[in-house]
Amino acid sequence: MKLYEYMGKDLFSSYGIAVPRGRMASTPGEAAAVAAEIGGEVVVKSQILSGKRGKGGGILFASSPGEAGEAAAKILGGTVQGLKVESVLVEEKIKIDRELYLSITVDGSAKKPVLIASASGGMDIEDVPDEEIIKYHIDPFVGLQPYAAREITRRIGLAGPPAGEMNRLLPVLYKVFREKDAELVEINPLVISGDRLIAADAKVTIDDDGLYRQKGFPRVEERTEAEQKAHALGLSYVQLEGNIAVMANGAGITMGTLDTLQHYGGSPANFLDAGGGTGMEETAKALEILLETNPRVILINIFGGITRCDDVANALVKVKKEREIPVPVVIRLVGTNEEIGVGILKENGFEAYRKMDEAAAKAVELANRH
Repeated sequence: MKLYEYMGKDLFSSYGIAVPRGRMASTPGEAAAVAAEIGGEVVVKSQILSGKRGKGGGILFASSPGEAGEAAAKILGGTVQGLKVESVLVEEKIKIDRELYLSITVDGSAKKPVLIASASGGMDIEDVPDEEIIKYHIDPFVGLQPYAAREITRRIGLAGPPAGEMNRLLPVLYKVFREKDAELVEINPLVISGDRLIAADAKVTIDDDGLYRQKGFPRVEERTEAEQKAHALGLSYVQLEGNIAVMANGAGITMGTLDTLQHYGGSPANFLDAGGGTGMEETAKALEILLETNPRVILINIFGGITRCDDVANALVKVKKEREIPVPVVIRLVGTNEEIGVGILKENGFEAYRKMDEAAAKAVELANRH
């Protein structure tokens, strides 16, 4: 479960980690009132479960309460990175002398927590050269000892009061990670402001399997509307940013379909694994979900083992009869009852392909026409 930035900062603050002064607002008037309480320049930040908010117009600066209200009005009710903004965090604009990166997550290969730090913060950590990234695996039976914190601080290149602050911060951040059953705690950027270290952002993900122990957190719904509907049907669905909707039967074939689309220059709109043995009704409902996302093309890739090709064909015909399908549908259909399924499709004006690459190439061609 991911926490919103303000939740992460509230958590950090409860452990004594410095964060900017600020408060939540859900209307422009509330944003202006918070800015007036803070005084001086403020930052108005959209609260969504996504990164790159600044690039998406979800972070604005204001030098007065009136400007803060105007900034909130621009952000609230709109979308940032495809997500609707229902609230903003209004907080003081802090003086930035230097930006660092700091996080703790789980290294599945090492089966240990790993602390990741860099003197280059304020950007995507994957863009930072490997030689500028410090990784330190933490033995969970030993914890993060003071000598390890001092070594990490030295390697970042800190000295004086900021070094002392970092030495104190690192064990505290690990304590948050451990006590809150976290999969990730991240501060990017961790700002040096004078002699202080301030968490200018907060990203925290709690392990779902540990939520029964974490009673103090409100439950955050991370799924989009389409993802919620698919989850209710027992389908594996992840919304992406492309324009070709995808349905396949199996995680591997679905990933292969996405890769093949990208190979031909296409952009998948989602990952939808309908699973093996999905019946006609479930398949029809899955198609309805795809149509509601307004794609340019729908690509269905079925290799029928438990899933019967005639069930898939009948589901598509059912949806076509019940509602208009305003976009092209490309189908690859192979396996159990293949001939029956292909016959049903042809009778109802659909063409079926036998090879995945042919179907993917056709879907990309049709998407590029619109």
